[in-house]
Amino acid sequence: MYFILTFTLNCLQIVNPPKDLKKPRGKKCFFVKFFGTEDHAWIKVEQLKPYHLHKEEMIKINKGKRFQQAVDAVEEFLRKTKGKDQASSHNSSEEKNRRNSSEERGKQSAGEEKRKASLSEGKLKKGTGEGKKRVSSVSSERGSKSPLKRAQDQSPRKRGRPPKDEKDLTIPESSTVKRVMTGTVAGFKWPPSVSEPVKDSDPHFHHFLLSQTEKETGSTSIQAADSTAVNGSITPTDKKIGFLGLGLMGSGIVSNLLKMGHTVTVWNRTAEKCDLFIQEGARLGRTPAEVVSTCDITFACVSDPKAAKDLVLGPSGVLQGIRPGKCYVDMSTVDADTVTELAQVIVSRGGRFLEAPVSGNQQLSNDGMLVILAAGDRGLYEDCSSCFQAMGKTSFFLGEVGNAAKMMLIVNMVQGSFMATIAEGLTLAQVTGQSQQTLLDILNQGQLASIFLDQKCQNILQGNFKPDFYLKYIQKDLRLAIALGDSVNHPTPMAAAANEVYKRAKALDQSDNDMSAVYRAYIH
Repeated sequence: MYFILTFTLNCLQIVNPPKDLKKPRGKKCFFVKFFGTEDHAWIKVEQLKPYHLHKEEMIKINKGKRFQQAVDAVEEFLRKTKGKDQASSHNSSEEKNRRNSSEERGKQSAGEEKRKASLSEGKLKKGTGEGKKRVSSVSSERGSKSPLKRAQDQSPRKRGRPPKDEKDLTIPESSTVKRVMTGTVAGFKWPPSVSEPVKDSDPHFHHFLLSQTEKETGSTSIQAADSTAVNGSITPTDKKIGFLGLGLMGSGIVSNLLKMGHTVTVWNRTAEKCDLFIQEGARLGRTPAEVVSTCDITFACVSDPKAAKDLVLGPSGVLQGIRPGKCYVDMSTVDADTVTELAQVIVSRGGRFLEAPVSGNQQLSNDGMLVILAAGDRGLYEDCSSCFQAMGKTSFFLGEVGNAAKMMLIVNMVQGSFMATIAEGLTLAQVTGQSQQTLLDILNQGQLASIFLDQKCQNILQGNFKPDFYLKYIQKDLRLAIALGDSVNHPTPMAAAANEVYKRAKALDQSDNDMSAVYRAYIH
């Protein structure tokens, strides 16, 4: 059975989960292995759509190169699979025919011997001609039927089924082939894996066509999609996990932690945001201090240095719940001085500290495809392994506290500057009478081609600035990156110029829009 999975592009197989892997609470879901990778995830049944009914719809909605490549790949695999199955069916038919011919010859030989014996016996009797006729008739009847046919004639009919003709014994086209031809798969070879296909399932893998349509609505469902999702064969830690902050990034992270079977307690300044995750099986913490005191490892993801400090040092804050052995992981994008200060106060209470800012956006957070940059307590980094696998596609350990903050600011400085350059190029094309769409097409065929470039240009061309990464936060990161350069007397003129453009966009009330809304700073 083939479906469309409504939030990313990939194909997957339903498999048996490891015995020690907990099934998520709530609605029915399948444990799946992503086709072409060694990634696994839990997928909800309602996230699947029948492939045939929705294929054309998805193709119309998803005009990106990535989606079309996925469709082309799976259709090519289907053609190859059909050829292999037909060859297998043909070979099986030939082998069956050879066996039947051999049996036929054996039976004819035995019949001939019986006929000769009957003829010899008939010479001593009258009515030899009658004997010949009878023996010949019996011999002919036996020689024309296969063993299966004779067995059917000798046994009573069951459930009123009519007797089968000789042609019914030919091997029909495999039902598997028929199902494969109505589905979609990607042409990859599976490496050996501890995961086995679900018993009694179709001998072919269960595959699904995945699209991006519902992710754009802000869904926090796991990729599986590609998931989502994406995340390797995960055995969730038995440690109790806490999570503080359910913004664009935090929501996707928590969703994936839950989907992968982790026990999670959540808190958010706006309590209503917790409701969705409570329904998915999370527990509610009344204060940051309560979450930290009741959990083994607590993650936090908030907007800026001030929010990060208030969360730890404020009333009923993280620090009040810290005692020896408690672990705190700050995933916020802040400056190195802030994260160093937080590490010191946590460790002074006997706690363990890790910084782990993430590179990505809301889409990647929902898909479980973030890149985690970690620094600090190496042992804690290892303890977070299953959590990092659930939320991201890879993680880096960068040494002492502060290194991850610096690296994250540099990454976002590059990204923010690039976004401003994209907006500048599109507006220059417009004012000089060039097609913005043609410019995008040219860029997508060159060395700059990337998902980021395509998505942000599409945002601008469509006038859709729904936030995937808030403009106000990329401007904050540019400001902190410039300050990092100043601290070591290193010039950052490109970042400084981009920062001014973002400040102009903020003055035009674009703070809560996507970073691609920096485009509006050039047209006003």
